[in-house]
Amino acid sequence: MSKALGFDPERLKRIDAWMAANRESGRYTGTSFLLARRGEIAYLGFDGLRSVDKNLPYERDTILRIYSMTKPMTSVVFAMLLERGEVYLDTPVSEYIPAFSKMCALVPGAMTSDQTEPAESPTLHQLLTHTSGMTYEFNPGLAAQNYAQQKINFNPTAGSLADMCDRAAAQPLAFQPGKRWEYSVGIDVIGRVIELITGQSLDKVFREQVLEPLDMKDTSFAVPQDKLGRFADCYVKTEDDPLAVLETSEDSAFRQGQVSCLSGGGGLCSTLDDYFRFGEMIRRGGELEGERLLGSRTLKFMRCNHLNGDIASMGAETFSEMPMTGMGFGIGGGIVLNPGLTRSPGSEGDFGWGGMASTYFWTDPIEDLTAVFFTQLVPSSSYPSRAELKALVHGALID
Repeated sequence: MSKALGFDPERLKRIDAWMAANRESGRYTGTSFLLARRGEIAYLGFDGLRSVDKNLPYERDTILRIYSMTKPMTSVVFAMLLERGEVYLDTPVSEYIPAFSKMCALVPGAMTSDQTEPAESPTLHQLLTHTSGMTYEFNPGLAAQNYAQQKINFNPTAGSLADMCDRAAAQPLAFQPGKRWEYSVGIDVIGRVIELITGQSLDKVFREQVLEPLDMKDTSFAVPQDKLGRFADCYVKTEDDPLAVLETSEDSAFRQGQVSCLSGGGGLCSTLDDYFRFGEMIRRGGELEGERLLGSRTLKFMRCNHLNGDIASMGAETFSEMPMTGMGFGIGGGIVLNPGLTRSPGSEGDFGWGGMASTYFWTDPIEDLTAVFFTQLVPSSSYPSRAELKALVHGALID
């Protein structure tokens, strides 16, 4: 089948060797990968263990934390509201969340948190494209330090989504909205906007608008008790241990059904097949098996570069999950503008995103590919696996 889809079967086997080498070298305890072309599976592979302590293997129905791969799903729901005329991208978020009405931003070169100047409320478009001035606690800089001190993290046990958004609004922005690109909690705030527009909680919106139509049966904000046996352990790379088991109260919330903050930026758990169905909907222009979530033109709009140039030109300093040169950003994902400048084989227009535990997906409009890579290691910048995997895939294409 792989040869009929334009792949050299022997070259695809290099992926088997690559996954085994990752395990044997101690990069990951295990991995899984699904690759399809024109909707037909060309490669499906599993290697290693989802739980070392329990000696459980990675399998097709293993459930993992997808973290920021939640962002494209939140963005799709927002785009559904957009094409219904229920929301406008240039609307200030303060029109939905009043706490954002009186904003301030750190002045350039600020040394303390009180060195600020008045700022406009970020627009919905700026929140979606990481140009709002908001940030993440793990980013460099003073604004990120404030987030860490104030626990602005949208973690599963952080309280309600509404309260967390209000707390985030009270922090000074890292820069004036629209002036730079910095990876942020902006799409978490978009999740709250979705709740306010629909009058429903984000988990219910996801279930009714995306998960049920796409038959994504194993994707949720918390793992049900009857599925915990399929839930992978998560590992973290530390100075003392490259594969330490991640044990936090937030992670326990996934297992115990105690999620209080529905994070549209990083809260979902999913399976390889479930996320593949979502990726296929993206590749097919908004439709899968007769269920249309978005119009094809809306999907095309999402996959446009919404920045003035590439991410590097927008002043981003550190974001090691992906290259910044040659990469743009659309609504919900990164876009390859120039494969040569990314220093990784790919196609112009590749659209996708990854998660904090080293998961990744992309769709390729030129080669007609959908690919989903799953593992569980924090941080995602530990190894250049995304670039290596894309090189393996493109190296196997012969037609």
